[in-house]
Amino acid sequence: MAKILVIDDEKSIRDTLKEILEYEDHKVDLAADGEEGLEQFKNNKYDIVLLDIKMPKKDGIEVLEDIFGVATDVPVIMISGHGNIDTAVESIKKGAYDFIEKPLDLNRLLVTIRNAMDRTSLIKETKTLKRQVTKTYDIIGESEPITQVKDMIEKVAPTDARVLITGPNGSGKELVARWLHEKSCRAEFPFVEVNCAAIPSELIESELFGHEKGAFTSAHKQRKGKFEQAHTGTIFLDEIGDMSLNAQAKVLKALEEKKVSRVGSDKDIHIDVRIIAATNKNLKEEIEKSNFREDLYHRLSVILISVPGLNDRKKDIPLLADHFNELICTDYGVPKLDIKEDAIEELKKINWTGNIREFRNVVERLIILCDKEITDKDVIAYAQPISK
Repeated sequence: MAKILVIDDEKSIRDTLKEILEYEDHKVDLAADGEEGLEQFKNNKYDIVLLDIKMPKKDGIEVLEDIFGVATDVPVIMISGHGNIDTAVESIKKGAYDFIEKPLDLNRLLVTIRNAMDRTSLIKETKTLKRQVTKTYDIIGESEPITQVKDMIEKVAPTDARVLITGPNGSGKELVARWLHEKSCRAEFPFVEVNCAAIPSELIESELFGHEKGAFTSAHKQRKGKFEQAHTGTIFLDEIGDMSLNAQAKVLKALEEKKVSRVGSDKDIHIDVRIIAATNKNLKEEIEKSNFREDLYHRLSVILISVPGLNDRKKDIPLLADHFNELICTDYGVPKLDIKEDAIEELKKINWTGNIREFRNVVERLIILCDKEITDKDVIAYAQPISK
């Protein structure tokens, strides 16, 4: 079912289309001229627009251009009783999905609507997949702290050296880990991420090393662990500072012997993996508190990379704002907003305790709540509403 806007100055055409489309279970709104239709389009979300070309006040070609100024991914089907090849070509060049002449062939119209909906679904799926593939691979910034991180990645990535990444929550530690993998000789092989803080201590051994069928009550089938899954690739142990001491001992053994055994099995499995770990904790302090094994720390920290928080790289805020503006607006199918200089200055004044993660959320909030441009007043009003 689609939500369809019909813009046509002929009442009989509007009423006929509404009756037929609602019979097909679509939801239909009507507009008698271009200005009324454009106003409805701005205030509502539509899946498809049926747009007449010859109308008073504002013709269909003008309305088509204005529609794409609001949203670029809504299929617009042009309809006209005065159609000719030149008009059809012009409307298609300007982005219309299709052109149908009056009197309307209703079967063709319904097929066109169905095809337009299928195309929209494919575009959305493609965007989602592209984001999933590429969204984690951009490290944005030219400030000295982030440039040092990028330089370190370039030097370290081609090696198999173990890397320990430190930095506050939301600063982009996973991003650094993925770059290390993508620029390594193992890039064509698996990158397996383990959030050590999210796995209960009683399940961590099974999660990391796997288990045999019947090894414990809920082990209904054999399962490969994360180390096996990452064989020939990279395993990323995120938030390793939250791993239990018992699990730390088993990881240390796996690193030393380069082999693991599944829970419920005495068979050793050889592993060839690169280890990258990350934490927001000070592991030297955790060692002093007996919360982290010193021998494991030295095994993991062949190379240390410290990721700066956003407060330490505020020079990058203009680049980050533009990056997220483009990324988020593309997802929403709307034109980029104009972020004013005074808005950037206000963003620089904020204490970014949540770092890049918080900054992205704020940019998304501003895009949703602002119209066409983002000013300093918008940042003051919406960036930190809880603190007001």
